[in-house]
Amino acid sequence: MRSIIGLMQSPAYKKEDPAGRSLDIEEVRLVSDLRVMHAKVDELFHFVDNLKRRHHEADISRYSDHEVLSEDIAHVDEIYLWFVGLKENLLRKSG
Repeated sequence: MRSIIGLMQSPAYKKEDPAGRSLDIEEVRLVSDLRVMHAKVDELFHFVDNLKRRHHEADISRYSDHEVLSEDIAHVDEIYLWFVGLKENLLRKSG
């Protein structure tokens, strides 16, 4: 079983531009996971946008399972904070 630390460390050759070489299996998995993530984020955005457009917030609160809704909100908060961290790192690297 791989450790999280092992997954987060990137071999030196991966710092090269991948356009000039074949991707290894971990890089292919990463690209695949990123594509799925992009699709799911887009799907969630449109789903929530439609929910907000079609229903009043009071009704959403009234009919929701409050425990599950609270878990959903906590999960989205975690995702948001992860994206903020990514954004800050990208901004730091781009100067």
